[in-house]
Amino acid sequence: MNIRFTDNPPIDPVREGRDAQARRAAIQAADAIPVFEPAVTVDYRSAGRSLVVGSAAHALPLADRIAGVLPVTVLLLDSQDEFPLRPYPVHQARTVAVAGWLGAFEARWQAPGQAVGQGRFDLVLDLCPSRLIPSHQRPHGYYAPGDGEAARLAAGEAMLDMVGDFEKPKYFAYKERSCAHGRNGQKGCSACIEICSAQAIADDGDRIKVNPYLCAGCGACSTVCPTGAISYAFPPAALTGKRMQAALRCYREAGGEDPVFLLHDPEHGAELLAALGDAVPGRVIPLALQHTASTGIDVWFGAVAYGAAGIAILTTGNEAPQYLAALDQQMTIGQAVLDGLGYDGPHFQLLQAGAPEELAVALRHAPRGRVPSEPAVFHLANDKRNTLDYALEHLHRHAPLKPEAVTLPPGAPFGAVEVNRGACSLCMSCVGACPAGALQDGQGAPLLRFIEKNCVQCGLCASTCPENAISLAPRLSFAETRGQAVVLNESRPFHCIRCDKPFGTLQMVENMLGRLASHPAFSGHLDRLRMCGDCRVIDMMEPRDEMRVTSLKRS
Repeated sequence: MNIRFTDNPPIDPVREGRDAQARRAAIQAADAIPVFEPAVTVDYRSAGRSLVVGSAAHALPLADRIAGVLPVTVLLLDSQDEFPLRPYPVHQARTVAVAGWLGAFEARWQAPGQAVGQGRFDLVLDLCPSRLIPSHQRPHGYYAPGDGEAARLAAGEAMLDMVGDFEKPKYFAYKERSCAHGRNGQKGCSACIEICSAQAIADDGDRIKVNPYLCAGCGACSTVCPTGAISYAFPPAALTGKRMQAALRCYREAGGEDPVFLLHDPEHGAELLAALGDAVPGRVIPLALQHTASTGIDVWFGAVAYGAAGIAILTTGNEAPQYLAALDQQMTIGQAVLDGLGYDGPHFQLLQAGAPEELAVALRHAPRGRVPSEPAVFHLANDKRNTLDYALEHLHRHAPLKPEAVTLPPGAPFGAVEVNRGACSLCMSCVGACPAGALQDGQGAPLLRFIEKNCVQCGLCASTCPENAISLAPRLSFAETRGQAVVLNESRPFHCIRCDKPFGTLQMVENMLGRLASHPAFSGHLDRLRMCGDCRVIDMMEPRDEMRVTSLKRS
C-alpha cells in the first residue's frame, strides 16, 4: 500500500453525515451527464482460426476441447518421436514468434532441421512457460492463462465465443502537427512510446504511429504527452471535467466540505469500493474512469480550480508499473505548482490497495488541500494546453502567493530555454525544430525570440543546436511577458565584402572562419567565407591573373 499521508482532524459525526449526503447529490449529478458514445470505432473480424502453443501435455487436451467448434493448429514445444494423430494440424516447434491482434495474428515457427513454418490466425492460446507476447497489456484474441488448470480451461471456453465481428472505441486522437517526437531526424519526446503497456505506439520518423488494434485504452500516453498531440477520447477530457464540475457544484450546494475525487477503474477499483460500502468517508467522491492512468495535471488542476480539495487515484496492482511512475511524476509536478502558489497541501494521493481494509486506512488520510477562494466557471477543453492555460490562470488569480515563476522538477511540460550567446550563431536550426512555436526567428532580422508560454520542454531545440548553446530550464512563469516574444539573442548582420548584401550574422561568420581557416578548400581564399553565396561562386569562376575593376567610392 502506497499512501501519501496527510493529517486530518478527528471525525465529526454530524459533518460526516452531511458530507455523505452531499456526496450522494454529487454522484447523481455526475451520473446525469450523458454517457459518452465514441464517434469512431475499431473493427475486428474473427473466423475462429486458433493457434495453440505449448507442451503436448497441456496443448493437446485443450486443442481437443475446442477443435469441435474452431479450426485449430497446434505447435508442440517438447520433442516428440512421432506426432499424435489428431483431426487438426500438429507441428513440432523449437522457436515460435507471434504478433498481431484478434483476427490478424501472424505466427512463425521452426523445428531443428526443418523449414520455417508460418500461418495467419484469428486467436492464439499461449501455454508456453514464458509468454510469446510479453507486453503488459495483451492484444485482443491472445490468451496466456499461465500455469493454473482452471485458468487454462476458462481461456479455452472464452475462445469459443470469439467468432464474428467485434468493435471497440478508438480511444485516442492524434494531432501530428503538434507532436514533439522529432524534427529533421533529431529525436525529442518519446514519452508515449516508453509508457505504452500494449506496445501500440512506435517510432515513425519525426512522428509516432499508433496501432488502434493494439491500443487498450489506458490513456497514459495522453497523460505524459507534453503538447497534447495525443489525447484521450474515451471519454475526452472535456466530458470528465464536466462531470467533475457538476459533482462539485451539487456537493457544495448540499453543504459538503473539502471534497476529494477518488478516481478508480470500473472493475477492480469498483469492487474494492463496493466491499468498503459506507466506510468510505463522506467527503470522498468516487469517479470511475476507463483507466486510472488516463488523467493528468490538466484535469487535476481543473478539478482543484473547481474546488476539489484533492485528487486520489486508486490502483489495485493490475496496472503496468510505468503507469504508477508516471502518475507519481505528474503528482510531483502538480504539487510543486500548487505549493509555489501558496495552496497548502498535499492535494494529490496515489493509492495502491489490494484489500478493502487497506483502502479504508488510506482514505482516512485523503488530501485536504487549500483551494481557490472562488470556484472556476470555465469548462475543460479537449486540447490539453488550453485546459492548462485556463486552470493555471484561475489558480494564479486566486492564489495566496503571486510568484513570478515557480521552479519545477525535470520532466515538467513548462519552462524556459537558456541560450549561451557567446556560442549561439543564430543559425535558427532551433526555430525549425520547435514543434510548439516557442522559438521564433526575427523575420529577417538576426535575432532569436522565445515565447515561454508555448514551450513544452521537449528538448528538440537543444538536441538540434549545432553549437550546443541551448539548455532547458523547467519552471512555470506567471510573468506578464510569458505570452510575449522576448529576445534571447541578437547580433549585427554581416555584409558581403564584395556586394555589401547582408547574408548572415557576425557571430556566424566568425565561427566559420575559426573552424575552416585550416581547411584545404579555403587555403588562400578565406575571404570567400566573407562573401554571400552568389559572390562566392563568381569569385571561384574568375581567372586568378585577370585584373579586376571593383566598384570604387567616388570622392
